[in-house]
Amino acid sequence: MRLLMLGGTEFVGRAVVEAALARGWDVTVFHRGRHEPPAGVRSLYGDRTAPDGLAALAGTDEEWDVVVDTWSAAPRVVRDSARLLADRARRYVYVSSCSVYAWPPAAGYDEDSPVVEGASADAEQTDYARDKRGGELAVLEAFGKERALLVRAGLILGPYENIGRLPWWLDRMARGGPVLAPGPRELPLQYVDVRDLAEWTLGAVEAGAEGAYNVISPSGHATMAALLDACVQVAGGPAAGSPAAEGPAELRWTDPEVVLAAGIEPWIQLPVWVPPGSESHDAMHRADVSRAVGDGLRCRPVAETVADTWSWLQGIGGTAPQRPDRPVVGLDPSVEAKVLGG
Repeated sequence: MRLLMLGGTEFVGRAVVEAALARGWDVTVFHRGRHEPPAGVRSLYGDRTAPDGLAALAGTDEEWDVVVDTWSAAPRVVRDSARLLADRARRYVYVSSCSVYAWPPAAGYDEDSPVVEGASADAEQTDYARDKRGGELAVLEAFGKERALLVRAGLILGPYENIGRLPWWLDRMARGGPVLAPGPRELPLQYVDVRDLAEWTLGAVEAGAEGAYNVISPSGHATMAALLDACVQVAGGPAAGSPAAEGPAELRWTDPEVVLAAGIEPWIQLPVWVPPGSESHDAMHRADVSRAVGDGLRCRPVAETVADTWSWLQGIGGTAPQRPDRPVVGLDPSVEAKVLGG
């Protein structure tokens, strides 16, 4: 298989490239040159937002079996790429988002649920949901449903994360001491390890899958306790290699009402967590993923995702990269201490 990866040097794109190389695929990566791609690929350079930014693609007569695109800003950028490649690629995979569903999506929403209105393939950047839906429309217009695969991801965790969610929890455990753990302990989570997302996507391409898929773990694949316990295990004390500065991390489970009363913002200040029973929890952690599971989605244990992310963080010096277009996540230590009575 010949893959053209648009991007491919960070997080999701990098995981897709590594999975393709492991399968023996021939991989071309089109990127801006700001980060080094994995070894074993061919690079083409260009900035998709600039005039003539696709010149390197337009100037080659190469053809590909599949294009994978993770773009999440102005839909017109996806439109331009899809139009250029419509006669030179057999399939176009767009890594989209479950954010495309009309808010608030009911618990158990599936691929046929209503999507946001007002999206356009020709639009400049607006908001995340309409940008992603506009990207989907751009791909469908250029490739048609039969040659398009729309991978609607939810929360993505794992090595190379440049959003900061799991890295923040790991760093917090490494600091040690009492840790504000938002309850309830058995709160069901729904996420996908970036490597499982990549493997499923390539397998779906090989199988000729088309249309939209919600690609996240089944709800409850992990719980808040399972996630944070795994973080403590690898980063929260002597087991991580050296004692934490404030003593071993100690989870202090705190009722959601107490967390919210303190003015703490779910998802942003306490990454991954949103309170049970809320519209946000239904949207983030209760999607129907039976279609993807039926077509081969397999999700590794949360402990493996956490351990491998910690190992990656240690290997790059302990500081995760941060996308400049995403908010910095995490809770101020003084706020945490106040809630815990410190």
